[in-house]
Amino acid sequence: MDLEEAIRRATIAKKFVPVFMGSAFKNKVMLPGTPDGPLVALAFKLEEGRFGQLTYLRIYEGVIRKGDFIINVNTGKMVKEIIIWKLDNAVQKVHFDVWKSIGEGSLALYVCILTRWRIFKSRMLGKLLLFLGWTVLQPSGDTFTDGSVRYTMTSMNVPEPVMSLAVSPVSKDSGGQFSKALNRFQREDPTFRVGLDPESGQTIISGMGELHLDIYVERIRREYKVDATVGKPRVNFRETVTQRAQFDYLHKKQTGGQGQYGRVCVYIEPLPTGSSEKFDFENMIVGQAIPSSFVPAIENGFKEAANSGSLIGHPVEYLLVVLTDGASHAVDSSELAFKLAAIYAFRQCYSAARPVTLEPIMLVDLKVPTEFQGSVAGDINKRKGVIVGNDQDGDDSVITAHVYHHPLFIFLASY
Repeated sequence: MDLEEAIRRATIAKKFVPVFMGSAFKNKVMLPGTPDGPLVALAFKLEEGRFGQLTYLRIYEGVIRKGDFIINVNTGKMVKEIIIWKLDNAVQKVHFDVWKSIGEGSLALYVCILTRWRIFKSRMLGKLLLFLGWTVLQPSGDTFTDGSVRYTMTSMNVPEPVMSLAVSPVSKDSGGQFSKALNRFQREDPTFRVGLDPESGQTIISGMGELHLDIYVERIRREYKVDATVGKPRVNFRETVTQRAQFDYLHKKQTGGQGQYGRVCVYIEPLPTGSSEKFDFENMIVGQAIPSSFVPAIENGFKEAANSGSLIGHPVEYLLVVLTDGASHAVDSSELAFKLAAIYAFRQCYSAARPVTLEPIMLVDLKVPTEFQGSVAGDINKRKGVIVGNDQDGDDSVITAHVYHHPLFIFLASY
């Protein structure tokens, strides 16, 4: 009681802050850890060898017996017809010539093959198991049970990647092996990510650092015999216009039969930077100078032309196109004629709108030892970055800056 009263007095006086220890997780299940309970096991590691995909499994409760079915709780899929082969203690090679019962304390290799059966002893609590099979491609971190319970064990926290590289096979004939390697590495390592840039078409690999990615590039060369070209990802630049440009364009073509005729009077101007709309089209024609059925074709023509600006070939954003007038022909006008008129008109007048290049700017947080703060800040300034904040975290300095995307990869690689 004296201790409780002392804590109360100190807390009211704001001289003491009580800290209550506890758990923020709900629905936690206590496992007694006995072989008599339901099976609960965790897949904690993946590996691919000459025998196929290997999944390392640790049993936390229950047993696995001959003929048992186990269920992946995360996916709901059942693994059937488990067979065991002897594996040596170093987990280096499989002894196909030794078919003995597996004693407790040894490692085991489970294989999903429907044509051969071998008798094995029950695997007991706490043992490490190794699954192999062309149908047992289980991701790391998944929980397995016998189906009587739906427990899910806490998996490890996977941080977000901090660096990316563009990779591609040198030879197009190696594309299959290249994709196979990347798919395998993703299954083995949850911190390794693979994606396809929809604009540049580059294959982008992301990981925890330059060395992390270099190791996987080397494994592609060594294990899959695929030479890969490595480079920093292509920055997704954009283009925009800075002033209004007005033009009157006539598209007229005669080929002997029905010709093409379409006249458009348009002006383009920039939308406000940061606008929710990156392309806007307005029809300000009064009357029927252009039949309304041709207006959608004109809009599509300008959208298509804006996909590739003539400055550096990147999409044009924050663009307003206003159709003010035009003309049509009773016979030669068509949707194709007006679409082509819009495309050619945009290409012709684009330079008059004074186009500029837009480069993405990244918000970067850098945590560095205090003695290197000056050097890092100077390097940021050299790369046209702007420092917007500087805080202290213990013996480290945390620098917040806006840095252009293009030099950012070189900057991260240099540290």
